[in-house]
Amino acid sequence: MTMNLIHLTAAALIVSSGAALADTHITNGTVTKIDTQWSKVTVDHEELKNLDMPAMKMVFQVAEPEMLDDLSEGQNIRFAVDRVKGKLTITEILE
Repeated sequence: MTMNLIHLTAAALIVSSGAALADTHITNGTVTKIDTQWSKVTVDHEELKNLDMPAMKMVFQVAEPEMLDDLSEGQNIRFAVDRVKGKLTITEILE
């Protein structure tokens, strides 16, 4: 019984730490410019915790050019950013 409780506690900690890790990769921002020719988007974003970067407006690559298809200037988005081949890249857009 005690061993099962230890395993359940360990599993809960792993799941909750995974959720916290995932949350550090997601931030909010507003699209201010879209450049389909170069697959880039300018976003005025909140803090990027996973990259230890404060809130600012900046240009990002997108992982896939199709990610720009449903975006419009002024749109609020939730997105994930990571370094891909040395470039800050939006890897996922949630909204």
